[in-house]
Amino acid sequence: MAVISRGFGGRRRESDPNLPPGQYLTEDFPVLSAGPTPRIETSEWSFGIRDENGAVASWTWDELHALSVEDVHTDIHCVTRWSKLGTNWRGVSLDTLLSEIDTGASYAMAHSYGGYTTNIPLDDLLGGKAWIASEFEGEPLDPEHGGPARLIVPHLYFWKSAKWVRGLTLMDDDAPGFWEQNGYNMHGDPWTEERYW
Repeated sequence: MAVISRGFGGRRRESDPNLPPGQYLTEDFPVLSAGPTPRIETSEWSFGIRDENGAVASWTWDELHALSVEDVHTDIHCVTRWSKLGTNWRGVSLDTLLSEIDTGASYAMAHSYGGYTTNIPLDDLLGGKAWIASEFEGEPLDPEHGGPARLIVPHLYFWKSAKWVRGLTLMDDDAPGFWEQNGYNMHGDPWTEERYW
């Protein structure tokens, strides 16, 4: 069961070409979570990528932020029908993190502190499409929005942008994550309304 809190004062703007079908514009940033909000100190945070052969590359908070950090200006779209346009994030591209990992995998499972998982095709994480973000609108990312760091994959519905991210497992075959096991679409493209199975 989802926990829903503030931020649902949206209005419908079907004529806005920046809104995918069936979405409403919001100026707020709604908070939805499937459980309690984990509180992770940056001194205890790490991010790892496990390849399909079991080898793991990992980064501490400081090691991640020693890499090239990018500014990301993007719209975000939630499967619950809200969209927020023109958001600003800072994070490390998955292209950077995956560049030295030799893999033939086609899929990834994102893992979060607190146990949440979501599956994503590797092609949706590469080519400047995904980041490990630690700032939102010039401030450290609040825990309620996934801080200290979350995955952002803004071209997909936002449940694919796993909060409190701690790692990726690379996979040869697709497998459902938490919401996908509960009826959400395996891919989640907002422009084709891939909401549910």
